[in-house]
Amino acid sequence: MVMTTPAAQTERLDKWLWAARFFKTRSLAIEAANGGKVHVNGLRAKPGRDIRVGDRLEIRKDIYLFSVEVLALSWQRGPAAVARELYVEDEQSRCERERVAALARTEPRTLPGAGRPTKKDRRALVRFVQEGERG
Repeated sequence: MVMTTPAAQTERLDKWLWAARFFKTRSLAIEAANGGKVHVNGLRAKPGRDIRVGDRLEIRKDIYLFSVEVLALSWQRGPAAVARELYVEDEQSRCERERVAALARTEPRTLPGAGRPTKKDRRALVRFVQEGERG
């Protein structure tokens, strides 16, 4: 059951993003909107913008892009099953998101050798320096 906004037919963008579970907190939703990661009907949107049923949203979250249509408004955050009833995602958006997720799983997250050296690496470096001093 979807809880629609009782008084009006609009809802603040940041509240809706939070209620639809795109972001864990309203603060993160506000940050995303202020950072230009949320567009409503093709235009960059601020967190306080009112959205209506039928609006098209593009939400960039990490490496993923969600393209959704608002089906219902909610004034409170509910279970994930209820949140999924607030919007419908485009088929093309869903397929592209799954493709990006599959690529992210297959590619290494960091380059080999990046980060802090292991004990073995440090010992090899010490041996290399000591041999250079002797040579």
